[in-house]
Order: sequence, then structure tokens, then C-alpha cells
Amino acid sequence: MNGISAIQATLDATRKTLAWFVSDLSDADLLYRPAPDANHIAWQIGNVIGGDVFLVKEQVPEALYPELPPGFGDLHGDKGAKKDEGFLNKAKYLKLFDEVRTATIATVGKLTDADLDRPTKGNFATMAPTLGDLFLLVSNHTFLHVGQFTVIRRKLGKPVLF
Repeated sequence: MNGISAIQATLDATRKTLAWFVSDLSDADLLYRPAPDANHIAWQIGNVIGGDVFLVKEQVPEALYPELPPGFGDLHGDKGAKKDEGFLNKAKYLKLFDEVRTATIATVGKLTDADLDRPTKGNFATMAPTLGDLFLLVSNHTFLHVGQFTVIRRKLGKPVLF
């Protein structure tokens, strides 16, 4: 396994984990907040989707992504974190997440292992100084949110998955 295939495997694993952790949740469950200022899962999935596109396109502008619905970035960014209306249903989120993550994995597949050492620039260069670090950040961003799903799942009485 080389660096490219390792990063692709990590991105795919977090895609599958996110889908698994919402598999038994209803559309209404996606809007449940375990605490007043906590983010609900619908916002978090949208934030992961938007994160893939934003983080990757900032470093690899030629990356091809499906068009996100109008207002998607605002709804799933800081401006929408407190909102409870206007969100997609679970099926639409999972479809869009799968399409976006497939595009992220394809973008990695067009790189070489040497490209992974390319320095990043912009907002996240300190956190992810190389392109390889950036793609791992994209994967870790997914796990960061899926970990928050666990609290919501427990509050909803869902089974422990992992």
C-alpha cells in the first residue's frame, strides 16, 4: 500500500462509519440536540460535506465536485449552526455525502505520493502543512463529527455501535 491508497482507504472508512452511525436514525433524529448549544446531526453531516469541498478545492482547485444546493454552505457553517429548519432528509444527506466523498477519493487518486508532500497554503496550512496532511484532516473531520453522533445516539436510546 502506498500513501495514496492509504489515504483513499481512510477516506472510504470514514464514509462507511458515518453511514453506519446514522443507519438506524430517522429524519427527525437528525435534528435532535443533546444539549441546547450542541449541533444536531443534520448540521454536522452538512458541515462534513461542505468541509470536503472547501478544504480540497482550496488546495486542489481543479478537483471536481457535485454542485451543492443553494445556501448549503451558509446553512452548514457557523451561520446555520443554531437553526433547526431548512435541512435535508437523511437519504439526501447520505447521497450527497457519498457523491462528495467519492469525488474527494477520486481527487486523491489523481495525485502521486510525491504530491502528498506538497506544502499547503491558506487557512489550514498550520494545521495541515502538506497535501497529505490535508486529506487526512478531511478524514479526521468526519470522525470528529461521527464521535459527536455517539452522544446523540445514546440520548435517543440507540444501540452502542463501537
